[in-house]
Amino acid sequence: MTEQESVKRIWDTALGELEIQVSRHNYQTWLEKTVGVDYSGGEFVIGVPNAFVAEYLEQNQRSLIEKTLIGLTRREARVVFRVEGAGQAPDGPAPPAATAPPAETAGFNPKYTFDHFVTGGGNQLAHAAANSVVENLGQSYNPLFICGGVGLGKTHLLHAIGQAALARQQRVAYLSGERFTNDFITAIREGWTEDFRRHYRNVDILMLDDVQFISGKAKTEECFFHTFNELHSHNRQIVLTSDQQPKSIPKLAERLRSRFEWGLIADIQPPDIQTRRDILRSKAEQQDTYLPEAVLELIARRTDHSIRELEGNLNRVLAYARLLQAPFTPELALRALESIARKNPDGGGAPAQVIATVAASFDLMPGDLISLRRDKEINLARQVAMYLIREQNGCPLTQIGLQFSHRNPSTVRHACEKISAELDSSPWLRRRVAEIRQQIHSS
Repeated sequence: MTEQESVKRIWDTALGELEIQVSRHNYQTWLEKTVGVDYSGGEFVIGVPNAFVAEYLEQNQRSLIEKTLIGLTRREARVVFRVEGAGQAPDGPAPPAATAPPAETAGFNPKYTFDHFVTGGGNQLAHAAANSVVENLGQSYNPLFICGGVGLGKTHLLHAIGQAALARQQRVAYLSGERFTNDFITAIREGWTEDFRRHYRNVDILMLDDVQFISGKAKTEECFFHTFNELHSHNRQIVLTSDQQPKSIPKLAERLRSRFEWGLIADIQPPDIQTRRDILRSKAEQQDTYLPEAVLELIARRTDHSIRELEGNLNRVLAYARLLQAPFTPELALRALESIARKNPDGGGAPAQVIATVAASFDLMPGDLISLRRDKEINLARQVAMYLIREQNGCPLTQIGLQFSHRNPSTVRHACEKISAELDSSPWLRRRVAEIRQQIHSS
């Protein structure tokens, strides 16, 4: 891998983490179009599209970006923003033209296709419905309303639908609820409301991400209500996403709520453990990387609610291994992820650190403690680790169980109670646990 490719991978990984830490609007406006250019002498050069973006990032995001890069590289990273390529002349993002609103048919992520969407029990209905919509625009499910929590694949499906529709020469409009609202306000201010209406009603498919953003905004709701009616009456396809079902969106006008329920509501649930493994395997293959099953298992069990966070953890492990030029092992994955594990404000060790320290004390590997093996020595070490994580971090029993192959809270409680009782009766165990505590606090 060339130096340029390495810099690009580091920055792509950093972008994955920054996307989680800032709002979607800020990410899309200021970070999405940036690139990693160079990294030498502790200076990390980031290419930006224009001077306005460079100035904003310098004044508002430098500290967060440097902290993220240092966390990934474990080295000094002084950030420099450099205007790259086209777009150097403008002083800021160009405002919409006075005669027409901005086009929304571009900007789809080429990785967000149906082929790259991993299905499981929690998202099969949404995936099948999205495919059906492309095959029968305006006929199968209109509207298609996809709902689910953050980072579960709603936007991925929208991009997949959009790219498939464009390949069929369909006219596509794709934007967020926030962008629709802002464009509508701008249209009123600039005097091109008729052009705005014509633009969004003269498409074959309109896709609105995070439609809940328009709720409670009376004029925007009214505009979208008439846009919806116009499209629906002409069998034009409408696809909407939200973090909750229509009936649960607060302040949403009843006439919009009822229309959102006309078609199909497809709920996406968090992926199960097998789906998470499949997602990680697919994401790694897209980067031409093979990961052992033990590593996939460890990463999969660290996150159980967000695909975005799951991918972020994968990217962190990949970047960590490449920076150290080390093989992919469960131990390396634990080290890569430990900095984002929950830490005690008093200085207690992160769960991954506790697991690694306990494993070393018992001459075991961290993967042994996380595994489903029940050998006597492994079981004792696992119970000690559970006890110390509870003691050091005050983690909920459920969260501790997630660290150990999704064991039940009752299993964790039993382990903590058992070790607590044996500490009173076993001098050997007291010495061993005291040594482990010392190692945790000194590391």
